[in-house]
Amino acid sequence: MPRQTAQEWIRTSLRTPGIFIFGLVMAPCGWVLDLTATVAPNWRTLNSLPDSAPNEFLQQGIWDICRATTTSTTVECGVQDTTYFGNQIIEVARGLMVASLIVTLIGLAVAIPGIRCWRDQPNWTVAGLGGLLIFLSGVMTIIPIAWYTHILTEITSDFNLTDVEVGYCIVLGYIGGIFEVLGGFVMFIGICRCCGGKNRGERKINSVATAFSLSLSFPHYNFQITVYPQKGTKLLVTAIWN
Repeated sequence: MPRQTAQEWIRTSLRTPGIFIFGLVMAPCGWVLDLTATVAPNWRTLNSLPDSAPNEFLQQGIWDICRATTTSTTVECGVQDTTYFGNQIIEVARGLMVASLIVTLIGLAVAIPGIRCWRDQPNWTVAGLGGLLIFLSGVMTIIPIAWYTHILTEITSDFNLTDVEVGYCIVLGYIGGIFEVLGGFVMFIGICRCCGGKNRGERKINSVATAFSLSLSFPHYNFQITVYPQKGTKLLVTAIWN
């Protein structure tokens, strides 16, 4: 069976393909969540601190540690903990989270010129490569988040570890990474035509009906007949009273 060439396919609409709209919504949302997870000092929370008030707790991130209480909005950051920041996971998380943010921006910068919704045909290869970069950025976010969660209570610290809780940065990081993985993957599948061209919003030229219209005028009425010959004949008659 001869292979179908690009000239035998045609887009049925000039609208931006849905896979690109999905990716361009998910990727920036994931980037904002990842940025928050990266800079906010709340990857885990330490409660029941020795020699401290019962309502006092520590919030540990990958860049800073803050001390707060449940009865006040005052937060004291810059708490020193050389043991905590000396853990391997902290260095790995810093590198991968920052790299993820950069790769996401590069992926968007590559994908947007490839999409170019004002053109008849997107550059599927360029847009797909942009989606691949976004997908990889999501993976780079999930790796340190999952690793940190797995060894949550094993990460050493100068403070007591009897009561350790997951911080909100872990939740935001998971959601942001998943958003980027989904958005990037959906954009990447546009690099090849599948499902009969549905992923690109395309159809074979020989399956697209060519329509022509015939208008007839009679006293008090106008008739318009529209014929679709390749899909069988379909008559659409519209009567307009003069």
